[in-house]
Amino acid sequence: MNKKNIFLWTLYDFANSIVEVVFFLYCAQWLVIDKGVSDFWFNMIFVGGTILLIFTAPIFGILSDRRGVQMPYLRGITWLTFLSFLGSAIVMLFLSNKVVLAAIFFLLVNYFYQFSFTFYNALLAKIAPPERQGFVSGIGQAGNWTGQIVGLLISIPFATGAVYLFGEHGRAQTLLPVTILFLLFALPLMYGFKERSVPIENVHWNFWEELSLSFKKFKKFCTYPSMGAFLLGYFFFNDAILTAQNNFPIYIDRIFHINDTTKSLLLIGILCTSAVGALVSGWATKKLGLRKTLLIVLGSWAIILPALAVMTSFTVFVAGCVLVGLLFGAVWTVTRVVMVRLTPEHEMNYGMSYYTLAERFATFVGPLSWGLITSLLVPTGEIRYRIALAVMGVFVLIGLLFVKKIKFDHDKS
Repeated sequence: MNKKNIFLWTLYDFANSIVEVVFFLYCAQWLVIDKGVSDFWFNMIFVGGTILLIFTAPIFGILSDRRGVQMPYLRGITWLTFLSFLGSAIVMLFLSNKVVLAAIFFLLVNYFYQFSFTFYNALLAKIAPPERQGFVSGIGQAGNWTGQIVGLLISIPFATGAVYLFGEHGRAQTLLPVTILFLLFALPLMYGFKERSVPIENVHWNFWEELSLSFKKFKKFCTYPSMGAFLLGYFFFNDAILTAQNNFPIYIDRIFHINDTTKSLLLIGILCTSAVGALVSGWATKKLGLRKTLLIVLGSWAIILPALAVMTSFTVFVAGCVLVGLLFGAVWTVTRVVMVRLTPEHEMNYGMSYYTLAERFATFVGPLSWGLITSLLVPTGEIRYRIALAVMGVFVLIGLLFVKKIKFDHDKS
C-alpha cells in the first residue's frame, strides 16, 4: 500500500466533512427555523439532488471506467462543490431574504457533494488490496468524523457571535470559513494523487445513448452475486440513517429546545465515538467477517432509532447518541467495503456511482416520508417528529432482511 495515497485520500474525506457538518447543522436550521421553510420543502431539496444524480452519476461512472481514471472527474466535481458552498454562503450572508435562491444553492451543494463520492469511493480499490480495504476504509471514515469535529469547533464562535465577519449575524456566519478550509484541505488529493490516464479524445459518447446504456447495464449489474440484495438493502437502511441525520438538528431543536452550542457539543460527542466506530468496524471486518459485521451494525441501528424516538429525558437521549456515534462510524466503513468487494474491478467506478445513487435515492423516499409525517400530523405537536424517527427504524429492518441474503467468498460468517 502507498501510505502517501492513503493519507491524501483520508485528507479529502477530512476536508469535505469540515464543511458538510456545518452545512447540515447550521444551514438546515437557518433555512427551516430562521427563514420559516417547512420541513416538507426542506426535505424536497434532497429529492431534487437525487433526481439530478440518477441522470448523471451512472453515465460519468461508465466514462470513468472506460478511461480507467477517477481524478479528472473528482477534480471537476470538487471545484463545483466548492462553488456551490461558496454561493450558499454568499446568499446566507448578503441575500438572506432570497429563500428560493438559497434553496437552489442548497440543492446544488447536496448534488455535487454526493456526486464526488462516485469517484472518491472508487479510489479505495487503487490504494488498498482487498484484504486491507476494511482497515483503510475505517481510516478514511475516521478522517471524516475528525473533520466534522474540527468543523463544529471552528463554527461555534461564529454561530454564537463571538466572532463576526460581515453580513447577517448568527448561523449565516458559519459557512464561509469552513468552505475555504474545505478547498485548502481538498487540494492535496486533487493535484497530488497521480494515476495513469487515457487521452479523452479516445472516448466518444452521446448523452442519450449513454443514458440508455446505463439502464441496460444496471440490469446486468444487479445480476452479479449478492449485488441486487445489497443495493436493495442499502436503499432501505440508508433511507433511515441519512434522513435521521439530515433532520437531526431540527429534531433536537423541536423536541428538547436546546441552543446551538449544546447541539454542537452533542454532535462533537457523537463524532468522537463515530471515529472510534469507524476504526473498530474496520478491524471487525477482518476478525468477524464482512457479512457478520454488517448484520451486527444494522441490527443495532434497527433497535436504536425507535429507542431514541421514545426518550423523553435529554440526559438519556445523550447517552443513546453515544451508541449512535459508534454506529455512524461503522455503517459506511463497512458498506463501502461491501460494495468494493461485490463489484468487478473493471466496473469499479460504475459500481461506486450506484453505491452513491443507492445512498441518495434513499433520500428520495426517506425525506418524503419524514416530510409528510411532520406536515400531516401538525396537530400532534412535537410527537410527529418522534413518529417520523420511529418510522425510520422500519426501513432499517427491511434493509436488514435483504442484507441477510448476501454471501462472500472466504468470509467468516
